[in-house]
Order: sequence, then C-alpha cells, then structure tokens
Amino acid sequence: MECIAVINQKGGVGKTSTAVNLGAGLGQRGKRMLLVDLDPQGHLTTHFGLDEAAPDRGVYEVLTGSLQLADAIHTYSPTIDIVPAHVDLAAAETELVSVVGREVILRDALRSGNWPYDVVMFDCPPSLGVLSLNAMCAANRVLIPVQPHFLALQGTGKLFETILLVNQRINALLSVMGIVICLNDAGTRLSSEVVDDLSAFLDSHRDSSVPWSEARIFDARIRRNVKLAECPSYGQSIFEYAPRSNGATDYLALADEVLAVLNGHAPPIVRRSESDGEDTAEPVAEVESTDDAVAATAEPAVEGAADAGDSGSTETAADSTGETHRAAASDVAITGAADALAPVRTPPARTPPVANRQAS
Repeated sequence: MECIAVINQKGGVGKTSTAVNLGAGLGQRGKRMLLVDLDPQGHLTTHFGLDEAAPDRGVYEVLTGSLQLADAIHTYSPTIDIVPAHVDLAAAETELVSVVGREVILRDALRSGNWPYDVVMFDCPPSLGVLSLNAMCAANRVLIPVQPHFLALQGTGKLFETILLVNQRINALLSVMGIVICLNDAGTRLSSEVVDDLSAFLDSHRDSSVPWSEARIFDARIRRNVKLAECPSYGQSIFEYAPRSNGATDYLALADEVLAVLNGHAPPIVRRSESDGEDTAEPVAEVESTDDAVAATAEPAVEGAADAGDSGSTETAADSTGETHRAAASDVAITGAADALAPVRTPPARTPPVANRQAS
C-alpha cells in the first residue's frame, strides 16, 4: 500500500484540487483509494459533498483517540473512500501538543488494520504543524504541488528541511516523488524559468542522499481551467463534472505518470544540463545529520493561509517588464530554498545569474 502526502505550506497552489482529482484519476485507473482530509478548512471534504455527513466521524476523532480509523471512513464511490475533516480539526494542533507520540498517530492507525487500498493520499494543511507531520510520518512519498510564481516558491526550502528531518529521525522510508506544476500559464516566460530553476535545484542533489535525490518534475502540467474551479460546488471530481475538459485531461495524464513511478516503470530522469548539452552539475556533498529537534516542526501552528484558491484562481498576465522582474525574483526564491537547508549543510543550488536575465 502506497501512502502519498500532498503537501505545500503555501495556500492556493492547487494542493486540494490535486489531492481530489489525482485521487479520482487513480480511481479511474482501477486503484482503490483512501483520501484523508487533514486540512481544518475541509476543502477536500467539501469537494466530495461530505461536509454535512457525520460531523462526529472524521479525522479529528481518529487523532484524538475517540474513534477507530475504520469507523471514520466514508464511501464515496466504488474506488474512493474518504476520511473527512470538520472544523474541530483546527483544535487538534493544541489538543495534541502534550501527547507523547502525537506525530505518529495516523501511522499507527494505518498499521492497525488490513486495508483494501492501493493508495492512501493525505491532503495536508497549508502549514508544517502536527497535522502535516502526521501525514509525513505515515507516508512513504511526498508530492509537492507548486504554482510557477515567485510567492508560491517561498518556503520551499523549509518544506525540504522538514522532510529531511522526518526522514532522518522518524520515517526513513519518506521520499519526495516529485513536483507537479499547477495553475500553469504555459505561454509565460516566468513559468518556464521557474520550472528550469526547480529542475536545476533538483539536479544539484542527484548524487546526494537527501530524500528528494530522485524527485522529478512531472511532465503533466495542470493548466488553468475554469472547470476545475466549478466542480467543487457540485460535489464532484473533474472526471464526473467535465470529463472532456483540459482539467480532466491534465489530471489523468498526471495519474498515469504517478502510476508509472509507483510501479517502477517511469522513464529515467534526464538532468536538465544533459538535455541542454551542458556540463553536468557538480555532485553535492552528502547531507550531514543535524541535532536540531524535529519537535520544532510539530509546534502547533495553525496558519491562516486560505486554500480557497486551490481549485484555480484567475490572475491577469503581466507585461514583459514586470514578468522579467518576477523571473529574477524566482531566482532568489530557489536560492533561498537551498539556503534554508543551511542548518543541514546542503550547499545551495546553482541558478542562472539574475544579471543574465533580459526582458523579452
């Protein structure tokens, strides 16, 4: 049974939309899915029309020990079961602060039964508190949705640092399977440059022992699509609401790529420098262990970053000058992502000099 944590502490990057529609896409391919809503906002629960169903049988009750996991599962379709979230989940961060082993409650709950699922998927909140930590301790893979904008890249380094700490101290099986680009504006220079910088960052760690050394940027790009924004109000996935839409096409392509990774049939990762005919990036030194306590990431911190834009918000395209400024800013974000890993002594990724970026 594969367990995937869909996580990004930045709200509005397509996280819940990805958890819902990737889960539904894998269901379309015949996989038995269990989707666990760990976001106190309950957007995945609302997306499937379960926000009014059994308000006392959800993931909050499982985490606080008042309910067994099997009793919190709701059936949505023959291939999809859901553990819903309700508003009480917001209190779990503080209620669990003094509980010993609070970060492994979900892991132990999953180990307690013989489940019929092929994949368990966690929709994590936009924070790195105890709820996200539970998902990372229970999961063996992490999927990171990213919007190709400067602000969406903020905090990427902190997320990688947290994943590394969990991998070193609690869950040695945890690894980053990849990054999926959501809300993509394929025709913009900023979008392509952010993807290039992310690729360079990942390539610089291919020869190290970090848990993202084999991470890939999935070829499937989730385009902006109004149908993705509409389907939650109907309590349906994109495959039920608009099966011929771009959103359905993109998420089904992503599901096929994810299946290839899970089955070990994915094509080998080609370093960006190799595909461009450049010299391969210098190997990165092994990551040293750190004595920093992972408990810091489990501090209750319910952030107010709304995920309401997960299903797709609309933004106007910038002019080329503003776009170039943000492209340069994306360099800072990726460099900052590497710099944020300084406590674990991972050298920052090499990125193209900002000075070389010219307006198109």
